[in-house]
Parts: sequence; structure tokens; C-alpha cells
Amino acid sequence: MNADLNICLLGFGEVGQTLAEDLAPKNVSLSAWDILFLDPTSETSKAAGALTKSEHAEDAAKNADIIISAVTAAQTLDAAQSVAGALKPGAVFLDLNSASPGVKTRTAELINASGGRYVESAVMSPIGPKRIACPMLFGGPYAEEFLPRAYELGFTGAKVFSEKYGKASAAKMCRSVVVKGVEALLTESLLSARHYGVEDTVVASLSDLFPGPDWEKLSAYMISRALEHGKRRAEEMREVAKTVEDAGLSPLMSSACAERQDISAAYRYALENKDLPDMLDAILKGAGPERAL
Repeated sequence: MNADLNICLLGFGEVGQTLAEDLAPKNVSLSAWDILFLDPTSETSKAAGALTKSEHAEDAAKNADIIISAVTAAQTLDAAQSVAGALKPGAVFLDLNSASPGVKTRTAELINASGGRYVESAVMSPIGPKRIACPMLFGGPYAEEFLPRAYELGFTGAKVFSEKYGKASAAKMCRSVVVKGVEALLTESLLSARHYGVEDTVVASLSDLFPGPDWEKLSAYMISRALEHGKRRAEEMREVAKTVEDAGLSPLMSSACAERQDISAAYRYALENKDLPDMLDAILKGAGPERAL
């Protein structure tokens, strides 16, 4: 790998930190920017360690050959706007954010008009298990050219999905209707079932109807994802709702899912409980008698 290759991580949350760890051995120069770097006492600032932290997004991006954007869904376009004026000619802007096809397309237009090369990416699994090698769908006219370099950097789960912007995002957004929707459904179903003392029967029934998974473990895992990442997931589901609406449908399920995910984030403390009944009890106890969740 070329030691002169400069990579800017735009956003330093879970994904950004994972990428920083996986890119560090690749003999590249890494810089990063996150709005939380403005607070040196923030957990995000502390997580950056010795990594080059910039005070402004433009400073982090101005010498970068590759900018990897991994911010929250609602900040996708804003993040691109923050660096558009500082792009090196031909710099690749790899957008990993969970945004709607419309937002991805507008972001591509901005970056390409600023002299960059926008590569759409849809991350098709949680980042944790396979990390930088998790499955990704690349899109746009620069995707094919960038793919070999991406492989060198460790993005071995990536593949070119479409030369047209928005297609990869559409696949991700439509998938999220189901994945994040199941998280929301299990949260609502099993909290109610625990209140009535029938959660064992509900879980057993799911095992009969959909054999294969350990539904108690799967439910605990999926509810925990909503607790841990509810705010981020809610933003994504609002982008999903835009995607559904742009397809001419009413985003009834996606909009409700966004609300449920948003509410779930307030009960993050329940993650201390790994077993499903204990997790449900912690949420119900914290919600109080009015149960406004």
C-alpha cells in the first residue's frame, strides 16, 4: 500500500472507529473529523487517541485522496457540504451513510461538481462481525474504478452494484424496512407480553411459526440493537420513509418504526441485562406506571 495515500474519516462513531483500527496497518496516512472533536472531553475525542484530529472538516479533507463519510443519516448531505470546497481534484468520496436514494444522488451531484469522485456505498450488515470486510454495495460511475483500491484497503466484502446512483441505497433502505422493523416489532410485542406474563408463550409460538433461530436469543439481540443504536436507527428509518414515499407508497410501517426506535434509545441502560426477561423488566421498570414507550 502506498504510504503517501491520505485517507480522511468524516465521522468518528462506531463505524469510523472500526475503520480507523482496520486501516491503521495499511501504511496509509489517516486523519479524522467529527463534530464531537470540538469537545476534548467527549468519548469520541478520547477514542481518537493519537489519530490526527482536525478542528474543521475542511482541514481533515483538504489533503485526502479518499474521504470516507460515516456520519448519521440526517447529516449525510451536510457532511459532504462541509468538505466540498476543500476537495483535491479527483479525490474519492466514499459515502457509507444510510440515506435515501434522493439524498445520495444530491450528495453525488455536489461532490462531483466540486471535482471529487463520489462512490455510493450501502453497508448491508452490522459493521461489527466482519468489520471493514462487511458486505457493501458500491454504486455510481466511479465505483468500478475504485473497487481494486477498496480491496487493497480491506473492503473485501464490497462489490459494484450499479453504475447509477441511488440503486445501492434503495436496496439498503428496502432491507431496513424489514430488519429495523423486526427490531421494533419484537420490542413492542415482547414488552407487552412481559407485562401480561406471556412472553414465554409468544417466543415459543415464534419458534413454531419460524423454526431455525433461537428466538429468545434473537429477540434479546434485536431489542438490544434498538436500545443501543435507537437514535441512529430512527434517523435511518426516516430516510427509509422518504424512500418508500418516493416510490409512491405511504410509509406507514417505516414512520412508526422510526418512532419506536427513537423511544427505545431512552432505555439504553437496560443493556446491562443480557437475558431477555431481565432486559424487558428493566425497560418496563424504567418506563414507570404510565408506560409511555
